[in-house]
Amino acid sequence: MAITTSISTTSFSSCVGGEDYGMLTRKVQPVNVGIGKAVRSRPMMGNVNEGKGLFAPIVVVTRNIVGKKRFNQLRGKAIALHSQVITEFCKSIGADQKQRQGLIRLAKKNGERLGFLA
Repeated sequence: MAITTSISTTSFSSCVGGEDYGMLTRKVQPVNVGIGKAVRSRPMMGNVNEGKGLFAPIVVVTRNIVGKKRFNQLRGKAIALHSQVITEFCKSIGADQKQRQGLIRLAKKNGERLGFLA
């Protein structure tokens, strides 16, 4: 098997000087690169707290027995009642709106950790 090599007759100085520029531009064709939309992962529809927390099994069993629609109605009423209790507590101790909102957020985080939002 014979290996052949080809040596360009163009000198380095002529390439640098730009004499071969026309030849280079004819050989290289522009490439159009399409930029697509960024692929965004779809949000999970499942509950991230499913099975986590001390009360999660009780919550899941109750939801399966009562049904999702009725369970969510009851859960909404319980959350609203709890928010009212927090609001009344804040009024009695003289806490402002920002502190009240902080207590409601804290209650939600604690509910997630305990499994009430499973």
